Amino acid sequence: MPRCSTSRWGSGQPAICPNTAYPNPEPTMTLTELMDTLPYGPAPEAAQPALDWLKAHEGRFRLFIGGKWRDPAQPEWFATHNPANGQPLAEVAQAGAADVDEAVKAARKALAGWQQTPGHLRARYLYALARQVQKHARLFAVLETLDNGKPIRETRDIDIPLVARHFYYHAGWAQLMESELPGYVPVGVVGQIIPWNFPLLMLAWKIAPALAMGNTVVLKPAEFTPLTALLFAEICQKVGLPPGVVNILTGDGSTGAALVAHPGVDKIAFTGSTEVGRLIRKATAGSGKKLSLELGGKSPFLVFEDADLDSAVEGVVDAIWFNQGQVCCAGSRLLVQEGIAEKMYAKLRARMEKLRCGDPLDKAVDLGAIVSPVQLQKIQRLVQKGVEEGAELWQPSWAVPSQGCFYPPTLFTQVAPASTIAQEEIFGPVLAALTFRTPEEAVRLANNTRYGLAASIWSEDINLALDVATQIKAGTIWINSTNLFDAASGFGGYKESGFGREGGKEGLWEYVRKAERPGPKAQSRKTKASSKARETASLQPVATSLRPAIDRTAKLFIGGKQTRPDSGYSQAVYGPDGRLVGEVGLGNRKDIRNAVEAARAAFEGWRKATAHHKAQILYFLAENLSERAEEFARRLQEQTGEDGGAEVEAALEALFAAAAWADKYEGVVHPTPIRNVTLALPEPVGVLGILCPDDKPLLALAKLAGTALAMGNTLVVVPSPAAPLSATDFYQVLETSDIPPGTFNIVTGERDELAKTLAEHDDVDAVWYAGPQAGHALVERASAGNMKRTWTLPERGALPDTDEILRQATQIKNIWVPYGA
Repeated sequence: MPRCSTSRWGSGQPAICPNTAYPNPEPTMTLTELMDTLPYGPAPEAAQPALDWLKAHEGRFRLFIGGKWRDPAQPEWFATHNPANGQPLAEVAQAGAADVDEAVKAARKALAGWQQTPGHLRARYLYALARQVQKHARLFAVLETLDNGKPIRETRDIDIPLVARHFYYHAGWAQLMESELPGYVPVGVVGQIIPWNFPLLMLAWKIAPALAMGNTVVLKPAEFTPLTALLFAEICQKVGLPPGVVNILTGDGSTGAALVAHPGVDKIAFTGSTEVGRLIRKATAGSGKKLSLELGGKSPFLVFEDADLDSAVEGVVDAIWFNQGQVCCAGSRLLVQEGIAEKMYAKLRARMEKLRCGDPLDKAVDLGAIVSPVQLQKIQRLVQKGVEEGAELWQPSWAVPSQGCFYPPTLFTQVAPASTIAQEEIFGPVLAALTFRTPEEAVRLANNTRYGLAASIWSEDINLALDVATQIKAGTIWINSTNLFDAASGFGGYKESGFGREGGKEGLWEYVRKAERPGPKAQSRKTKASSKARETASLQPVATSLRPAIDRTAKLFIGGKQTRPDSGYSQAVYGPDGRLVGEVGLGNRKDIRNAVEAARAAFEGWRKATAHHKAQILYFLAENLSERAEEFARRLQEQTGEDGGAEVEAALEALFAAAAWADKYEGVVHPTPIRNVTLALPEPVGVLGILCPDDKPLLALAKLAGTALAMGNTLVVVPSPAAPLSATDFYQVLETSDIPPGTFNIVTGERDELAKTLAEHDDVDAVWYAGPQAGHALVERASAGNMKRTWTLPERGALPDTDEILRQATQIKNIWVPYGA
């Protein structure tokens, strides 16, 4: 093979020699020189089949609604361009609110029939979709590269095979749903909004589990990259998928906003930026819509001094320059142990010099085009910010093509942990490098971000790697590997990287809900006395003896100690007959602040405690409660008028169940089809705020808080405002049951006022709220500040089943550990 000259590469066009398909040859090159230089010739993928497909549609695409192609209600269209050359590819319809409404109606009409379709038949449809993706794999790959700008090697060898894998995998879950998810039914009509970085793969991640579980779908692809979603709509027609089961709406952000706001949508699944995810959380607050969000990331790539540096360098290439760094889990922060940093940087610069950037359809190209001029400008702006903040910039000597949206691989060293480029998601081929000295410092730096999507750890010491993996707050951890994905392994984030999982069995829960079960209606508490009678009762103590009763003061319980409320106020508690039965402290923002600080301080110690140890404490807690069963029964009867003895027994059983689950709610090993072990480990969410329902105050406390505690969370509990005295009595049991200080905190007071404070607190990881519908909206809206998880429950009625509580009290971390010589 003749040697290529790159003398004109800086101008964006390689010099082509006459009478040959290769750039300038040097006839005098020897075989030794050839082996030393290993030049690349162009290896273009044919674009014509994809261009013919576009031409067959006359360069214009309509909306896919109810199994048919329709013009938009308002005749609006927009162009999609090839980012590698700026040339238009096609025009697509701009869906408006009327089109969204039609698509949701079509999905609703198809829902009953689809969810009643036997699992075996749904599996056959999903299998057929997988086969069609495989049959048209090259067309999908080329079309994706034209529309998105990513190298053909990535679309051909990674994206499209994974798309087929997702439909095959979820065909199996459709078959097994009835036996493996008994008691669960589809959520309903699902609105799905996907990004432009993996257009078809994100479609598969969303549509496959939704259809497998019996839902119908309205999907909006990204404005920049709609073409493969439209090709997918054609194969839905080809396999005979019932009309309305899948609907595809193209459009800009206004289309997505209309889909989010539509009252006929039962769930929203969104992948995209944290900023847009925050808007969606606020828009859906109080609507009852189920929500899953896979958002931004700033993933750390940790290299320890014993790592294989050559392998780690190749890992960096895959971590940050795969898809031009336009990956939510891109390893954009390189954390290197100080002693090997300069050696690592030298190897990395040498490798960057060999990367090739150019036409994405060239199979020898490593980096393709940035998706759009807007995204390119954002990358350039943030790189300039890094230079201004004092980081040291390095880029290869070669230039990128001048035509199209290209940006070279970029390395920043001497980066400060708090700098913009170390904290903000750039979403481009830009790597920020920092150093650390000890594993403890590495963990602190890795967690020093508002995101928590993924991390990569490189070390030949598997003990060190696994120890660090358990401490990093991220949903996916790769050991001596990076950017590995499979349908069998769930993917999703911690913190502001969102909540919910996609893939694996854990991803199925996002598309199902508990079937409604008949049962007795919740009894509403009717107070027989008027407010005036209550006031009179509060002023006239009940004479039980000749001596006045000793006042029993209920306090708050924070950091393992009884404490008076900061407000200095108390709140009266009345029984169902209107009689005053006691008073509790009126907690405020400062009390919540103190309780959250105590819970955070206790979290690491409680999280690291063995499951057996947690179980023993919960058993001891139940034992101590049983010793005071009669007292608690009397108190319950005073507050609720119901059989207190039965509720105490139920609470004891709930604590025993929580203790039992402490060492039995286990992870699994996912059967991902490569040579590795993928460990799916349930981890505690963190600091939980739990606002208890009015019914069964002691049972609710034992079941909700007990189960959350068993999973390793620390708690700030706000008892039922209607019957809080059982909780204030309960802290006396906590004091004698070896519960570590700060693990279980109790703040009494106005439920919604305290709920808002907890939901807005940036150091609270999740809020469980049982209360009126207005409170649901308040909590969900307020939680958008740090994108914390929320779980809203009715004010009264049956408590959720333990399996639901266990899932809400944990988040799955997937740790990929490759093996083999």
